[in-house]
Amino acid sequence: MTIHSVIRLALVLFAAASILLPPALQAADNPDVLTGVTTGQQKIYKQNITAAKKRAVDQALSQAVQNAFAAIVSRQVFASNLEFLYDRLLPGARDFVTTYRVLDSIQYKDSYLVGVESKINLDLLERRLQEARILKSGKDKPTVLFFIAEQTPEDILPKYWWGNNPEPYTSLADTELKKALTGNRVAFTVKGRDFPDPSYYNITFSSIYDEAAAMDLGRALKADLVFIGKAGASESFNRMGDEKAFDAVVDIRGYDLASGTAVIHTKTNATATSQTEAEGIVQALTQAAGAAGQELMQKIDQFWSQTLRKENSFNVAIEGENFLPRFLALKRRFQNIRDIQNMQPREIGSSHAVMEITYKGSPEQFANAVLLKTFEGFGIEIAEVSEEGIHIRFVETREDAGPEEILSETDAGETTEKNEN
Repeated sequence: MTIHSVIRLALVLFAAASILLPPALQAADNPDVLTGVTTGQQKIYKQNITAAKKRAVDQALSQAVQNAFAAIVSRQVFASNLEFLYDRLLPGARDFVTTYRVLDSIQYKDSYLVGVESKINLDLLERRLQEARILKSGKDKPTVLFFIAEQTPEDILPKYWWGNNPEPYTSLADTELKKALTGNRVAFTVKGRDFPDPSYYNITFSSIYDEAAAMDLGRALKADLVFIGKAGASESFNRMGDEKAFDAVVDIRGYDLASGTAVIHTKTNATATSQTEAEGIVQALTQAAGAAGQELMQKIDQFWSQTLRKENSFNVAIEGENFLPRFLALKRRFQNIRDIQNMQPREIGSSHAVMEITYKGSPEQFANAVLLKTFEGFGIEIAEVSEEGIHIRFVETREDAGPEEILSETDAGETTEKNEN
């Protein structure tokens, strides 16, 4: 079997297994771009290979956008917004594709297969999700604050940016951790070297690892999780010729600010070899912090998904014109929303109602699910969302506009053209 045949066979197997394997996505040098490899498979009709190839490429790009959507939001938010994904995102999948290239393509039986590497514009995708209020408050991705003290052989004491005698520095471990978490459902209170001054918030650290002070500063900065830890590297006793070995360790504990308890812990080690100490230290710390970031990503996602999925009871106040038929239509839509555990009326009047909802998720998640529903002859406005409840108003749609309103717009000479490009 030739090398080319092996590649083609691998493509066939990859296409067959792609629905079973998680997407191989990774952040590129630009944190706002996600790179991945996906496949497409389309039947060939009337020997039109060109058309089949185009459809297969489109399918692969749609899969890449779907993977990017899954990388941005939690699993539960992804599952509850499938309608939005298929109706609003995938039909315009190419809008989110920065670049792509076909790695290989073959005709296999009566189908055409392609393997495509693409880069997805995460910034644009997140803006679309924010416009749809799926990521309105950012709570689908927790905000985190890192306190990483770092020490290398040239440091007498650990370096850190907080506390009584901080030293401005660029922590290699902090940088690598953020790089590993970028684009993976995590936001940061501190970007770059713009570190906050704890004294500005009247917060004093009694020690480097003062957990209470770190959590107080995290709350002041509107963080959801704080991570306190240490990173260090030193030369090992092992060596081979001119090559020296260097060991690094990153030990981090994460605290949930809502409960004030430790909820995540990770400790990773790495060893690198180099002829120079500076290069060996950097390599070892980079590897240990990168591995810690990957482990943290999974643990944060699991913890935050469980947090968002806690069962909540809250009130939904509803009001508006032509109330009763619209209220009944809205209730039917409520019954189709996943994870509603219970729904009981508390007040019902001629132009308003209050429903008590028990839902596996936050009020904001429920509001986002409702907002994606469509109604015949009217729309809804989410007037207010809080931890206590949601306020919904019925609004008129274009179909409800009276003849006088339509005539006045026509007289004003206003026209709207649909952009087909």
